[in-house]
Amino acid sequence: MMEDYYMNHGQEKFYAFILERVQHGKQEEAKALLEESFQRQEDKTFSKEFMEEFMIRMSALLKPEHIEEVQETMGQFRTRFVK
Repeated sequence: MMEDYYMNHGQEKFYAFILERVQHGKQEEAKALLEESFQRQEDKTFSKEFMEEFMIRMSALLKPEHIEEVQETMGQFRTRFVK
């Protein structure tokens, strides 16, 4: 976990948005994946390859009815963070 890392406001909103849509029992796995993505943003190692892997892994954790909504939201942010 990222004990020394603090999320910015946008990350906090995205974190809450995602966790509200995750399958029961998958929250810890989703939190870890989100925290890894935020750390990569901070370290400037957030790549296109990681974004693609992130979307696949996160989609597997979401409630089926929210997958499309979350993928659309992540797609909007893709250009902001991907090198």
